[in-house]
Amino acid sequence: MSVDPKQNKITKLITQLDLTQHISEFESFFSRSHSLYIEGDQELHFRYIKALDALEFNAPPKVADFTEIKLHLKKHGVLNFEQIFELVKVVRYFRYFKNRELEGLIGEWMEKIVTPESFTEIEKYFTHDGKFEENLDETLFGLSQRIKEYKNEMSGALKRMMNSSKLAGYLIDTQVHYINNEECLLVRGGFNHVLKGAVVGRSSGGFFYVAPDAILKTKEKIRYIEQEREAIFYSYAKEFSAKLSELLPFINFIDKEFTKFDNYQARVLFAKSKNMQLVKSQKDSKILLKDFIHPALHNAKPISVDFSKNILMITGVNAGGKTMLLKSILASAFMAKYIIPMKLNDNKSHIGNFKAIEAIIDDPQNVKNDISTFAGRMQQFSRIFEYRSALVGVDEIELGTDSDEAAALFKVILDDLINRGQKVVVTTHHKRLAALMADRDDVELMAAVYDEEARRPTYEFMQGIIGKSYAFETASRYGIANKLVNEAKKVYGDNSEKLSLLIERGSQLERELKQKHKAVDEKLEELQKKERALKEQKDELQKELQRQKAELKREYDLAINEAKKAAREGDTKAIHRAMNKANKKLPREQKEHIKQDVAFNVGDEVKYHSQSGVIVSMKGKDEAIIEANSMKVRVKTKHLKHTKIVKPKPQTNVNLNVTKKAGLKCDLHGMRADEATEVLDKFLNDALINGWDEVLVYHGIGTGKLSYAVKEFLKTHPRVKGFDDAPQHMGGFGAKVVYL
Repeated sequence: MSVDPKQNKITKLITQLDLTQHISEFESFFSRSHSLYIEGDQELHFRYIKALDALEFNAPPKVADFTEIKLHLKKHGVLNFEQIFELVKVVRYFRYFKNRELEGLIGEWMEKIVTPESFTEIEKYFTHDGKFEENLDETLFGLSQRIKEYKNEMSGALKRMMNSSKLAGYLIDTQVHYINNEECLLVRGGFNHVLKGAVVGRSSGGFFYVAPDAILKTKEKIRYIEQEREAIFYSYAKEFSAKLSELLPFINFIDKEFTKFDNYQARVLFAKSKNMQLVKSQKDSKILLKDFIHPALHNAKPISVDFSKNILMITGVNAGGKTMLLKSILASAFMAKYIIPMKLNDNKSHIGNFKAIEAIIDDPQNVKNDISTFAGRMQQFSRIFEYRSALVGVDEIELGTDSDEAAALFKVILDDLINRGQKVVVTTHHKRLAALMADRDDVELMAAVYDEEARRPTYEFMQGIIGKSYAFETASRYGIANKLVNEAKKVYGDNSEKLSLLIERGSQLERELKQKHKAVDEKLEELQKKERALKEQKDELQKELQRQKAELKREYDLAINEAKKAAREGDTKAIHRAMNKANKKLPREQKEHIKQDVAFNVGDEVKYHSQSGVIVSMKGKDEAIIEANSMKVRVKTKHLKHTKIVKPKPQTNVNLNVTKKAGLKCDLHGMRADEATEVLDKFLNDALINGWDEVLVYHGIGTGKLSYAVKEFLKTHPRVKGFDDAPQHMGGFGAKVVYL
C-alpha cells in the first residue's frame, strides 16, 4: 500500500499543533471517511455550509464507501443485500431532506436529486434496518412460516425432555445451552440409556453437552429450507444488481452529492455540538484573531492578536504561553483553510489563506543520524525557501547555537523570507534579534506579560514591545535556591539588569495604556449602542410619518376629485366645500401656543369689555383703576386688553379662485417649451374645473420643438383622454384638439 506524502505531512502538522484530538472528534461526525480538504470552490462550499447551519436536521447514517460497489456493477457482478442497502440508505436520507420542502440553497439542491422509479422498486424490498421484506414474496413468506413451526417443535421437544422423569436424574440444569450454534442439554455420564443424541462438548465439571437426535432431525429440515431461501435471495440479488448496473450514472451522481453533503453536515453538526464557529480563510495573508481558544486547552484565556504584518516576534517570560500562541496562530490558519470549526469571535476575526503551513517546533536533534540541534534547524529552514505564500511558525528560533551569531544569521534569513512573500511567526528570547528586526515596518512585536506581584505569568500578551524573559524569577518559582539565583544576578551584571528594568518599565506603560484603551473602547461601544438604538427609533418614526403622509395624501386626492366632479356639474358651493375638506386633510405643523404674561402700567390705554379707558393707578399686578367715560372703575388686570396692540384673529380660509376664460383656446406661440407646458398645465386645470370636455391649443409649426413638447406633455397628463391635430380651418398641424 503506497503512502501519501501529502497526507503524512498534514498528519505531522496536526500533531505538531496539538490538534490530534480535535481533528479526531471532528472526523467522527463523518458518515464515511473523507479527506479533510473539500475539493472545488471553497466560497461555494462555505455558502452551502452556512445555509445548512441555519437548519435543524438529523445526522445521516453511517455509510460504506461506494468504490467497490460501483466496480462490481461496472463489471455486471452480483451485489449482496448489505451492499444494496448502502445505496438505499443514501437515497432515503436525501428523500428525508427533500420531503421537508426546504427553500433557498439547500432546497434547490435537493430538487436536483430525482430517484429513478426502477430504484424505488428495489428500495421497497428493504426494511428501515436493512432486512429483506419477505412478506412481499409468497414463497419466502411460506418458507419463513415453516421455519417458525419447526422451531416451535424443537422448543416443545426440549421442554418435554427436560420434564421427563427418565432424564431427570441425568440433567445438570433445566436450561437450553448453545454450543457451536447447536441447542444442547447438559447431562451426566450414562445418559445414553435414556437419551439418544450427539455429544458436542464437555463442561469444565466433566459433564456432557448433548444435542438430542430429535432436535438434530428438525434442524436438518430447517437447513434444507434455509438453502431454498438463500437460492431465492440470490435470484433477487441478481435481479437487483442487473437493474442497478443500468442505474450506474445515477449511483455515481448520488455518491458524489453525498460526499459533498457529508463534508458539509459533519462541519455543521460538530460546530453545534461544541458551540464553535465556522470560519473560512480569506483571499489575503492577514491574520486577526479575537478571543481565539486553542482546542487542546481547557479553561484557557482567549487570545487576541493582530498579525497583519509579515513577521510577528513573540518574546517575554518563560512558560508564559509563547509556544501555545504560535501554535494557535498556525492552528487557526489550518482550520480556516479546511473549514474546521473553532472557538473565536468570528465577527471580529479575519484569517488569510496560505498555500502551505509549516511548523518548526520540535527539537530536530537525532543521535541516530548524527545531527545536532542547530544543524537540524538549518535543514528545516532550507526547506522553507522552496515555498511561496507560506505561513511559517518557528519556536525558539535561537535553539542550538550562540545567541549573538544566531541573531545576525536569523535576521538575514527572516529578511529573505519576507522578500519571498512568506509570513513568519517566531518565538525567541533573543533581545538582540528582536531589536535588529524592530526597526522594520513589516515586523510586529509581541510580549508575554508577567505578574510581578503574584510572581507568575498571566498568559496574556502585549503588542508593540519586547518582553523580559524573567529567567531568575522562573528559576525561583520552580525550586532553584534563592542563594544561587542571587549569585546569578550578580554575574549577569548591573547594565544588563538596567536593560531589563527598561524593558519591564516599557511593559508596565504598555499595560497601563491597554487598560485605558479598554475603558475607552467600552465607553465607545456603549455610545455606539445608544447611537444604533436612536437610529432604529428614528427609522421607525420616519416610516410611521411616511405612512401617515401617504394616507393623508390619498384622502386629499379623493377630496380633490370630488371637487373636480362638482366643478364639472357647475355646483360652486359644492366646489368650496370639497376644496376646504381637501385642505383640512393635508398635514400641518402643530404650533404650540404659549401663554405670555401681559404687563400693565399707569397711563396705558386699555379696553375693559366694550369700554375704552386709561389706567390711572395700579394695585399690585392683579388690579388696576381705570378712567373711562369720566368714571373711575377698579378692575382685575386679567379682564383688560391693550388697545394699541392689535392681534389679528387666527383664520383659515380656503378659497377656490377660478378665472373664467373668454373661450376654450390656449395660444402658446413664441413661448419656450418649459414656459409653454407651465401655461398649458394651468389652462387644462381651469378647463377641468369649469367642466369643459374639449379645448383647443395653438402651438404653431416652426422648428417643431414646441409641438413636440406639447404632445409629450399631453401624453403624460392624467386627465387628458386624447388629442388630435386641429382641422385646417382651426390651425391644422399647428394646433391640437384636446379631449378631457
